[in-house]
Amino acid sequence: MPLTFMQPSRYRYIVVEGPIGVGKTSLARRLAERMHAETLLERPEQNPFLARFYQDMPRWALPTQLFFLFQRMNQLRELTQLNLFSGLTVGDFLLEKDPLFARLTLGNDEMALYQQIYDTLKLQAPAPDVVVYLHAAPEVLAERVRRRAAEFERGMTTEYLALLSEQYGRFFYHYNASPVLIVNSERLNFVDKDGDLDLLSERLMNMRGGREFFNFGD
Repeated sequence: MPLTFMQPSRYRYIVVEGPIGVGKTSLARRLAERMHAETLLERPEQNPFLARFYQDMPRWALPTQLFFLFQRMNQLRELTQLNLFSGLTVGDFLLEKDPLFARLTLGNDEMALYQQIYDTLKLQAPAPDVVVYLHAAPEVLAERVRRRAAEFERGMTTEYLALLSEQYGRFFYHYNASPVLIVNSERLNFVDKDGDLDLLSERLMNMRGGREFFNFGD
């Protein structure tokens, strides 16, 4: 029987992060269900530029990135105004990593414009109490992306996923705004196996340091 976790008083806002295909949205939903929490999830299907971006990144990178930035800020602003942080919320995006995608695809002038807008908006974003950073090898990410076969992801290359994974690793190597639980997700099946979710949830609830590692199977 799976463990049942009461809403932990030490956390009000948990964020699950990681590159495309790593399973962050699936884990965020499962944690929210387990902890009786609200969710705050990305909505890529609402971005009208995303499919075109994967077909022609240089042309569509700026409108794609700005749409996501405004969408995420509106979600966070709405959440704060509704005072839902008085309970527990589990999200699947961290605003501070937003420029990571921009640096991969924008030219110098576009990046300067994006950075101006981002710097104006980012001060309004609340910091998570803890971040769960999921990572996996690029070939694992590529296989998971192919398996789920989302229409707008069909133009994504393995090379792009590898570069994205590398940038995520660099970002979280320096990230210190919140405690981080770094999880190797390659052998972790938190969607279908309650036992795997139990192990991860227990490790999350018992974090003591600012940065801890969970390599499932060790």
